[in-house]
Amino acid sequence: MDALKSADPLANFRRITIKIGSALLVDAAGKLRAEWLAGLAEDIATLKAEGREIVIVSSGAIALGRSLLGLNALALTLEQSQAAASAGQIALSQAWSAALGQHGIVTGQILITPNITEERRYYLNARTTIQTLLGLGAVPIINENDSVATAEIRYGDNDRLSARVATMIEADVLVLLSDIDGLYSAPPALDPNATHLPVVDAITPSIEAMAGGAASHLSRGGMTTKVEAGKIATQAGTAMIIARGTENHPLANLVSGGLHTLFRPATTRAQSRKRWIMGTLAVAGTAQVDGGAARALALGKSLLPIGVTRITGDFERGDTIAVLNPDGREIARGLVGLDSEDARLVMGKRSDTIVALLGMDSRAELVHRDNLVLTGSTDTKQKQEANHEPG
Repeated sequence: MDALKSADPLANFRRITIKIGSALLVDAAGKLRAEWLAGLAEDIATLKAEGREIVIVSSGAIALGRSLLGLNALALTLEQSQAAASAGQIALSQAWSAALGQHGIVTGQILITPNITEERRYYLNARTTIQTLLGLGAVPIINENDSVATAEIRYGDNDRLSARVATMIEADVLVLLSDIDGLYSAPPALDPNATHLPVVDAITPSIEAMAGGAASHLSRGGMTTKVEAGKIATQAGTAMIIARGTENHPLANLVSGGLHTLFRPATTRAQSRKRWIMGTLAVAGTAQVDGGAARALALGKSLLPIGVTRITGDFERGDTIAVLNPDGREIARGLVGLDSEDARLVMGKRSDTIVALLGMDSRAELVHRDNLVLTGSTDTKQKQEANHEPG
């Protein structure tokens, strides 16, 4: 990809998802950073004039709502957070509409809860809405619907939400604007000898170990959630960039050579159904497999009960489960063909005995290859072949 080698990291990317953190958009007093937003809007207008499509995933609703409602920023109850989000969502939408409206750009607001990206019917509906807005020249402004979300039913951070959105709409690149200019070998605030990584070819366990915790006064996530977002995006064929966004005109700074980390995408874009499976944030259970089954999965085979050594969780047929290798590391995700009770009954058994145990209508596979996506660090060529589906 020429775009990955250019001095301008956005050079050949047409559809761009940009995630904006609360600390960039709202100051410590809970006030909108209007000058910063005006500069970003100008950057977005420049990209759109070049024929790019832009989707914004914007934090900031709760932070703005706290100030509007006079709430203590450090000690909000769940009910107060939801109320702050309700008031802040209006202010946030108005701010984006006004800033981009100065450049003749229409915005559309979309509030998302996890069921919208985790349940395929809602996922497809949301994708259609966003793509229609893009086709009409608008800029969708997306945020988690914190006014109704609870701790049990929320994404928890907009890094992963932005990755889900980016893969949902087949964005070419996800740009995470943050208070840091990319990934370092260790948290720079803790290690003065930490080195900056300009490019990450693949997110390996050693890359994951480099991530630190949240540092800003408003952010919920830190580098850990950004790397998790990178796994979702890159495995689906979307590149990801982490860049500093604190200065005015952050996208112009990035385009002109600002320091950043580029996470390279998989060389083949996963088919739509598999993009949805691999990006699932929550799994209903796990199936741990032996070495033979792990090797078979790397070659694109289905997961058969005989290779399963352990089942955890309470799941129904059609739920998403994670497949773990003998060391307990996730190597795949898939839509399971049996409920958890039946899966426990047949694990470790040959396929020709399953009919006797479960009946004629039972499936021979625990997860069929068409519903399985490799997510762990298997051989690159095998992984690409296994995840590829024509059409």
